[in-house]
Amino acid sequence: QLQASGGGLVQAGGSLRPSCTASGRTFSSVFMGWFRQASGKEREFVAAVSSSGSSSGRRTYYADSVKGRFTISRDNAKNTVYLQMNVLRPEDTAVYYCAADPRSGIYTDYKYRYWGQGTLVTVSS
Repeated sequence: QLQASGGGLVQAGGSLRPSCTASGRTFSSVFMGWFRQASGKEREFVAAVSSSGSSSGRRTYYADSVKGRFTISRDNAKNTVYLQMNVLRPEDTAVYYCAADPRSGIYTDYKYRYWGQGTLVTVSS
């Protein structure tokens, strides 16, 4: 089970750091990712992080729209993945979902086996 938290309301240019904690099993050996879904739009890929044991060896992947502003990281000891979001824009407003264990293709939502319930991020202009 994945539990996301840390969303909220922030002004444009501000920062938030949602987190997603797993319980019931460990996800340290699989990719984890974040997706988002804005009102009236399809869910889209935001970021993903590989499962490599050392933090320096992990690979990260980002959507072009968030590259340079968002940073995904994970703490396997805490079974938690984070999404540091800086320089937020109104178009970042969405429900953010964490996901784990994609069968293949980290950019595609339906390939992930496990999902959190989502946390709402609202960015005001």
